[in-house]
Formats: sequence, C-alpha cells, structure tokens
Amino acid sequence: QLPPGLYKKVLVILHDSVLPYMNEPTLMMDFLTVAYGIGGAISLLALNGLFILIHQHNLEYPDFYKKLYSLLDPSIYHVKYRARFFHLTDLFLSSSHLPAYLVAAFIKRLARLALTAPPEALLMILPFICNLFRRHPACKVLLHRPAGPADMSEDPYVMEEEEPSESRALQSSVWEIQSLQSHYHPDVAKAAAVLNQSLSEMEDDISRLLELSAAELFDKEVKKKAVDVPLEFEPVRGLFGKKNDIFAEHFSLD
Repeated sequence: QLPPGLYKKVLVILHDSVLPYMNEPTLMMDFLTVAYGIGGAISLLALNGLFILIHQHNLEYPDFYKKLYSLLDPSIYHVKYRARFFHLTDLFLSSSHLPAYLVAAFIKRLARLALTAPPEALLMILPFICNLFRRHPACKVLLHRPAGPADMSEDPYVMEEEEPSESRALQSSVWEIQSLQSHYHPDVAKAAAVLNQSLSEMEDDISRLLELSAAELFDKEVKKKAVDVPLEFEPVRGLFGKKNDIFAEHFSLD
C-alpha cells in the first residue's frame, strides 16, 4: 500500500523512466493492475504502463475494457491528465477487431457525458467520436436514428450499467450530439453538425486538441475582428416608421 501522492509520482514516470530499463518489465504487472483498479487519477496514470505491457510484453487483462469503460465519468473532462487519458483511449479503441457493442458503449457514454462538458473538452471529444464511427462502420446505426428517444418510448441505453455488453448502446442513438448542435459556443455547434453529413474516410487529427484549454478558446475569441452589424434596414420615418404616416406630419423624432 502506497500513499496516493506517491502512487501518482511513481506512475507518472514509470512508463518512460523505469520500464524501458528493466530486464523483466513483466515484474510490474501486479503493481500496475492493482493501481489500475484503484480508480480516479491513479487508474488514469496506470494506463501508460499497462499499454506498454499489453503491446510489448503480451500482458493479458480480461476485464481491461470494462475497467476503461468505468473510468468514463463526468470528471474525465476536467482532470489534469485528460490529454494523456484520451490519447491512450484512442489507441486502445483503434483496433478494427473490437466488437461493435463495445465501441458503441464507449461512443454512447462519451456522448452522454458531453452534455455537461466544457467547450474546450467538446472540441476534442466530438472529432474523437467521429473517428470511432469511421473505424467501426457497424456503429453507424447510432446515426440512423437521428430523432433518438422521439422514435422510442425511452432511451434504451443504461448509463449505470458497468458491463459494456449489457448497456444496450447499439439499440440507442446519439441524440446527445444532435442536442449539442444547439450549443452556445459556435465552434462546438459546428463540430457537432459534422455528423449530419456523410463522414469522410480520413480521420481527424485530435492530437492538437487534446490539451486545448479554456484560456486558449477565450484568447481566440478576443482576437477575432469585430464585424459591424446593422441594426436597421431603412431609416425610421415618422413616429411609427411608415412613409406616409399621418403622425409624421405632426411629430418628429429629432
């Protein structure tokens, strides 16, 4: 048992400063799997080391995707290690051999959590979801029910279900994305509207969006050139704005 602060310090450097220099990196399997099961930021940081052991040292982790799915909660869009987590999640969901129900569960959960996410996170997660649709065409059934719950008595997706296979995501739709098309931030609304058209085959590059911050969005808006917006289409004439108004003969706006 280690204090949470020490866990974080170790896991931040383990994947690039420790594992590459070990004769037997597999000795860290138990430590990393236990850390992955702790939850919160510690689980996020353990992903880096697990990724190396799974891809380079044949670590088998039967419940890996179930645990990864459980890490998706409202705080995931606000944590300090958000960029690292989504970079690795993107890698883990890149395989075309993943079952459709699993990817659909991730898409649906990310979309549901996006309803309360900040704009800087939405500008990253919407292209992320689009990439998942490109990689896994079987999940596009979620796009063919654009009205969402309007076509059903209720949304069949079970958000509280911990097992992705039991979440019934494939029977649902991404109506949450349609809701985001009315988002107050114009860039978010534009990104959400991409799903209204046929998706291109080329994936979006999300690497530059992973660490997008609210301050950067604010600076971008501040630097935009202001456009003069006309408030009237024709000058006002008379009291009620009509050309041949009898009031114009007796009253003036000056």
